[in-house]
Amino acid sequence: MENIKEELYNFNPWWEADYKPALIRREKYLQKLSASLKQRDIIILTGLRRIGKTSIMKQFISDLCNTENPKTIFYASLDSILLEKFSVHDLVREFRKIHHLKRDQKILLFFDEAAYREDINRELKNLYDSENVKLFVSSSSSSILRDKSALLTGRTKRIEILPLDFSEYLNFKNLKIQESEQYLTEQYFEDYMRVGGIPEFILTADTAYLENLIESIIYKDIAFYRGVSDTTTLKEFFRVLMERTGKQLSLNKISNVMGISTQTAKRYFDYFRETYLIYSMERYGKLNERIRAPKKIYAADTGIRNYITGFRDKGSVFENLFYLLIKDKSPSYIYKNGTELDFYYDGIICEIKYGLGPDPKQQVLMDSMKAKKKYFISGVDSFLDFEKELYLMKK
Repeated sequence: MENIKEELYNFNPWWEADYKPALIRREKYLQKLSASLKQRDIIILTGLRRIGKTSIMKQFISDLCNTENPKTIFYASLDSILLEKFSVHDLVREFRKIHHLKRDQKILLFFDEAAYREDINRELKNLYDSENVKLFVSSSSSSILRDKSALLTGRTKRIEILPLDFSEYLNFKNLKIQESEQYLTEQYFEDYMRVGGIPEFILTADTAYLENLIESIIYKDIAFYRGVSDTTTLKEFFRVLMERTGKQLSLNKISNVMGISTQTAKRYFDYFRETYLIYSMERYGKLNERIRAPKKIYAADTGIRNYITGFRDKGSVFENLFYLLIKDKSPSYIYKNGTELDFYYDGIICEIKYGLGPDPKQQVLMDSMKAKKKYFISGVDSFLDFEKELYLMKK
């Protein structure tokens, strides 16, 4: 194991010196991680590739170094070529050996890109059951959550990292809107609608970065990992998905247009969902209605969507951002007699129109339905007011 000791020190610079990474903090996720220390759950950070999972882990480790012994904190990226021949158990054993940590001494373990390990669920279970550990794990694929043998049932809590919200966007751009300059809010928000919330892209504005990100997911995470040889059709399928954001999606129609089987279309659709490039939302209703009805789809990031389609149909982009705002509420859409309302969750109805008044038929449908609250979100002010109300409800 001597040949990996140097690599482990490279991964864990706080073992030898103060650790203050030059990263922009994402406080809402750091607060969730901090609160999780009180429970023994395995924390799984999920989300789109390059959305900031590693940065958040390292920000949290930096915080922990102020309250914990830094030599009880271990980080490893499991996609490292130098570490691939060693099991997670081997790495933890070497870590304890380096710092003379007994088996019953509590340690904090951070494993990045865990989906690269084929047997990761079993390895995590063994660590959880046999050692005094708190585990934090990240994955850019939902494969780690598909625990077919139920090895981690009851042992995990998922925290999904989403693209930057508007306040985070302003922070990353080092923008602060003064009370005397509130008129700038709408223009900044439209800029945010256009560029989305991928942290590195916000900082660099380099479209080549977005291109590389999309290519990495399609070629590495889907084509290579899933054995898809027809990458041309796979990329075209993704383009179609981006064109359909905020709309109902029929896989049968897509398969006919693209000349592929419905089974292939469903596989591709699932692959893009598993890598967090898209999200799907069911229709509100009874179980058989939810299963049979078309799903609505949303892009993980509006910047990626706009890179593929161009910045047009701002209403769909605006609706996409609102979906991301309430995604953790498991919303559905309402569809009755040919009329659709955008979102329903927890007895709340929301209809989203960017810069438009209510459609008469939608207004009639909304008025006819019983709900705890009904919202019509028509612009930046009502969006931000709703976001503020949502934040206050979570506190």
